[in-house]
Amino acid sequence: MHRLSNLRLPSFDANKITDTIQRALASAGLDTTSGPMASVTQTIAQALSSNGMRDPRMATAAPDAHIDVPGRMADAPVAPRDGPRQRPGTIDAETPGTFQAHEFRNAIGSRAYKLYVPTRVVEQPPLVVMLHGCTQSADDFAAGTRMNRLAEEHGFLVVYPEQAAQANMSKCWNWFKAQDQVRDAGEPALIVGIVREVAARHGVDPRRIFVAGLSAGAAMAVVLGQAYPEVFAGVGAHSGLPYASAHDIPSAMAAMKGGRGRAGAGLPSAASAPVRATRHAVPTIVFHGDRDHTVQHDNGMQIVNQAQEAFRGERNGAPLQSTTQRATSPAGRSYSRTVHADPDGAATIESWTLHGAGHAWSGGHASGSYTDGSGPDASAEMIRFFLALPRAGSA
Repeated sequence: MHRLSNLRLPSFDANKITDTIQRALASAGLDTTSGPMASVTQTIAQALSSNGMRDPRMATAAPDAHIDVPGRMADAPVAPRDGPRQRPGTIDAETPGTFQAHEFRNAIGSRAYKLYVPTRVVEQPPLVVMLHGCTQSADDFAAGTRMNRLAEEHGFLVVYPEQAAQANMSKCWNWFKAQDQVRDAGEPALIVGIVREVAARHGVDPRRIFVAGLSAGAAMAVVLGQAYPEVFAGVGAHSGLPYASAHDIPSAMAAMKGGRGRAGAGLPSAASAPVRATRHAVPTIVFHGDRDHTVQHDNGMQIVNQAQEAFRGERNGAPLQSTTQRATSPAGRSYSRTVHADPDGAATIESWTLHGAGHAWSGGHASGSYTDGSGPDASAEMIRFFLALPRAGSA
């Protein structure tokens, strides 16, 4: 989630703008000369250049810095050298269903999306909405998470909305913009429009629609759970941020760094950009690495805290019962799993802390970008959590 938006600045002195930005970033402890935040500087430089301004001090920024781990892009299936070419839209032999591109349009705008339909679809199938992270595509995210493989196993559909480069130059979902954090507006309305189109066309169970995402996609998944609680029966957030934790680019960078409550020169703090309380109790599963230097681990804990407060509000202040277990994945990743259950023992919130992990999808496949194959398998655990939930709106 490193290049946040295509800035449009009026004509000012580039040197003065650079000085102001650099002071603000430094006050948040952000190093824009190297590492995952280097591309933030490049984004600013490009924005200045597009408005006829150029500061040579910003020209050394890495033009294509990755989020946190080496990027492994998978934009298209690769045909075996001596074998038949895969059908367009399939990823591998484990996903023999159809994976087709579509476009949705409404009064707000349009977005492309890809839909995976497995070879065996259960009656009134569940639908899982997968929101990619910055710089990713539907094909890349599907390859890395292997969610289509799970769709084949369980008979549900998977839809992958794609962010447009015109909306965000790094293809980040604009979770940090106030106009994209509300119902019936902006990107939430576009994504829900896609969901409703797919659900109507394929007879999806309206009470079993789930949304999950990585990084900026995870932050937008949390937004969708709050804006449309009657649509989404569960939310999965991997390396994301809590609802309404930012309202513009500076506050977004501060939130990613875990800077809420830290006053800085010109940088928003908790006093000027508070995290708004959530109003809707939506079952939520959270994965986050405790060595994530792009979106600090505290953000995952804030998502859990918001969900707990919402459930307590629904239960007149009665707390959920929490239990924590620590284990190690077969590939050697140590993790802690906390389950927050209601009085009947049903899990409503799960929190997975991945010890030593960075900003990458846990258990993901190396054919996709920003994946950590050492596990545990976040995709499989999210589906287990989702499918075990009571149908939304049912008694």
